[in-house]
Amino acid sequence: MPNKNGSVYGLTILSPIIDDDKVTPSHDLQIRRYLATLPTGELSPFALAPATHLARLVVMDDVIYVGMPACEEHLKSKYLVFESNCDGELDDYLGGLASSVPEQLDAIWSHCVGYPGAANRQAFIDYMKSCQLETTFYFAAVNDKSVPETLRALQTQHAVSEFIADHQGMEPARLQAEFVQFVAELKSAPAPRPGSMGEPRYIKTGGRNE
Repeated sequence: MPNKNGSVYGLTILSPIIDDDKVTPSHDLQIRRYLATLPTGELSPFALAPATHLARLVVMDDVIYVGMPACEEHLKSKYLVFESNCDGELDDYLGGLASSVPEQLDAIWSHCVGYPGAANRQAFIDYMKSCQLETTFYFAAVNDKSVPETLRALQTQHAVSEFIADHQGMEPARLQAEFVQFVAELKSAPAPRPGSMGEPRYIKTGGRNE
């Protein structure tokens, strides 16, 4: 089904950027400059907002002509492209963005034609949906699991890989004892925070990890 893969929603939004020769720097350049200042990791606005598996923002100047037999075409304006894979229903996700990071949303989309602002939650939702395109392809790593479930799976994968690397050549009895301790600590470890999965060393076992 387009836009949906189980519980995961694929969102693609193209918002036309305001073209005003009197504005310096241009609206598209102001978007680019602001996007370059946004933090990544846990402080990313899309990590602070709920239910985001991944998000991407890019300014599209025009479509590329690849040569014959394709037809040469051009966009009537520059577009802000927003792509996201998220949990749940679209209205809930967009409403969560408007509630969680309104200042960042306004700083970006205020340069787009017809943007109503995030303060009016329903107007914001309606605007974003009016700019939506159908999504038929998804980021390969996102499946039918929620953001917390996906983060926990990544945490387990990283921790197991580190345990294996740290315990090469260990004698069997000690290895078994440390693995039992490792599993217990992994089960009791807090779930990773969105945007934090780039950090190494999640589980410390047997005093071997740094």
